[in-house]
Amino acid sequence: MAMPLFVVKIIKKAFPYRKTIAKLTGYPAVGKILEKAFFEGDELLFIPRQQVYVGETIESTQSQVFLPYRAAEYFVEKAGFRWIMDKCICRDSMRCEKYPVELGCLFLGEAAKRINPKLGRPASKEEALEHLKKCRDAGLVHLIGKNKLDSVWLNVRPGEKLFTICNCCECCCLWRILPDVSPNISSKLKRMTGVEVTVGDECSGCGTCLEVCISRAISLQSGKAVISEQCRGCGRCAVICPESAIRVSVDFDIALKSTVEKLSSVVRLE
Repeated sequence: MAMPLFVVKIIKKAFPYRKTIAKLTGYPAVGKILEKAFFEGDELLFIPRQQVYVGETIESTQSQVFLPYRAAEYFVEKAGFRWIMDKCICRDSMRCEKYPVELGCLFLGEAAKRINPKLGRPASKEEALEHLKKCRDAGLVHLIGKNKLDSVWLNVRPGEKLFTICNCCECCCLWRILPDVSPNISSKLKRMTGVEVTVGDECSGCGTCLEVCISRAISLQSGKAVISEQCRGCGRCAVICPESAIRVSVDFDIALKSTVEKLSSVVRLE
């Protein structure tokens, strides 16, 4: 049975308190229960924003911009079923004014057929790819992989046949809980293999990058931005940096191969 709409309303009411709930996972007993209920078996990866450098051999600037997104497009093309949500539940819950609420998640796989039809619509491959482009053009960041929480709140099974492509903003993203949630849960969201984020000498220490980092991976030390291992490689900091001092580089061959292998092992799309 599809998730009743009144449950969605309850989730939206509770969403603004997600950080408070996340802090409860600091208690080992509670953390284990919540991890098993909502995050067991998860594997999630951010795909960096457009302003990235992809390898030494790429000559076209246009190619450099779009190569990382092929990781998401690979799964869209492979999927036998695709579903576009009418709204982003995160932005809708927070009444987001910075990014479009109507650009919701894209779900792939057999389990997506069981989503309440009042929450979205089936989509062709072409429609799904166009939806992703609209999200990128709006400044959103793709988060892809298996997220048990989605199969729970949507009440669809089996969870290993639901692939999530969430289109995140820095202000309303569910994963702003990263600094507050237990390490076992925060480790479910990883940086793509082959992605590196570095800070150049141009950095003026203005602190603009700190405003968009949902994992609090950036600090100012001696008047310069320093990026820690908590960085998930989303690339927002590089996009917003007024000095273009932050560089996100991607070894695309490694990134694509690793992403496909990791996520194909936890989600079945056939």
